[in-house]
Amino acid sequence: MRLEELGLGLGWGWGGGRYCTVGKIQSYGSRAFICTTKHNGHIPLRIKAVPEGTVVPCKNVLFTVENTDPNVPWLTNWFETLLVQIWYPCTVATNSRAMKATIAEFLQETADSLDSLPFKLHDFGFRGVSSVETAAVGGVAHLVNFVGTDTVAGLVMARKYYGCEMAGFSIPAAEHSTITTWGKNHEKEAFANMLHKFPKGLVAVVSDSFDIFNACENVWGKQLKDMVIQRGQSESCLVIRPDSGDPHVIVLKVLNILEKCFGSTVNSKGYKMLPPYLRVIQGDGISLETLQGILAKIKGEGWSVDNVVFGCGGSLLQKVNRDTQRFAYKCSYCVVNGVGKEVYKAPITDPGKNSKKGKLTLERENGTFVTKQGGTGNPEKDVLVPVYENGRLLKEYTLDEIRENAEVDIILAARNGHQNGI
Repeated sequence: MRLEELGLGLGWGWGGGRYCTVGKIQSYGSRAFICTTKHNGHIPLRIKAVPEGTVVPCKNVLFTVENTDPNVPWLTNWFETLLVQIWYPCTVATNSRAMKATIAEFLQETADSLDSLPFKLHDFGFRGVSSVETAAVGGVAHLVNFVGTDTVAGLVMARKYYGCEMAGFSIPAAEHSTITTWGKNHEKEAFANMLHKFPKGLVAVVSDSFDIFNACENVWGKQLKDMVIQRGQSESCLVIRPDSGDPHVIVLKVLNILEKCFGSTVNSKGYKMLPPYLRVIQGDGISLETLQGILAKIKGEGWSVDNVVFGCGGSLLQKVNRDTQRFAYKCSYCVVNGVGKEVYKAPITDPGKNSKKGKLTLERENGTFVTKQGGTGNPEKDVLVPVYENGRLLKEYTLDEIRENAEVDIILAARNGHQNGI
């Protein structure tokens, strides 16, 4: 599967307002920056970018940067370090969206509805990233596609910068220490305590601290069975979480044990469903590479994938880098002594590092995006829109707008009435 790039800017606004002052310039010690005083402290740059959330194939231009003052031609490259950092949210959002598309495909085949899709991949990545800022940026990128998250920093950023009061949700959940502190011989009491503490609604209980199969068959399936069923009478749901072992094997085995203890029904697509008061969440070993196989295994054994929710941590927010999608920022055009000149690199040792040359536009062509090089494009068809110019932020997007731009094809088709049962 080839990943696509999501044009997710996440922060064009940092350069807005009066960014430079004489005091700051003098303290920096570079006379070259004095030119900014004639711009009232504003940075003389023009940035055009693809609308946030747009799904663009790899190897296309996502944004362009031009200096608006010929006295500072180096300014465009000076900002490379900061601007190229969009690789991170773009890559996280792309990875998250690819997993959403995969889950949507299997839901469409095995479930009565696609309604649960926004909650099917939960962000567990906060603790595994390099900083709170990283968690915020990556967390928002995931929230473009899903609404399940434990990364609170992402919610704060979505509220502050993207006009979304509450971008994501979570549920009460046990973690291992809230079970293991009771001791191995008191796992039943530990589980029961969670049900007592949260008598209504969703609650997730990690159940592999000692023996996931015994926990499902004997503790949940026998000793606490009546409590689980009774809780379900108020439309509440227990979510059992295995958290170790090979997920291709464990998820299916847990489903089969729970079916033996609690029964199952068959939905309109002919796939088995646990009772509505019981679900499974698998949050260990989940990545784009493993997800397809796990879902195929569940479907192949006659289960609807609607029985299972997934969680993803390090693979979602941390196991990525700039080379995952080969992000690069290169000079493509300059003016020397009043004459325009195309600029590019073409190393014989790696054609994959060839850069684009000349003035660039991004245009729709035959149902996809194509980058026009060398000034051959039509400016009126350019998808890139002005977002920043000389200290002014020209365009902002809400998270709702970004989500709409990034929506997966199966959902778009369902909205247009192409999917039965939705």
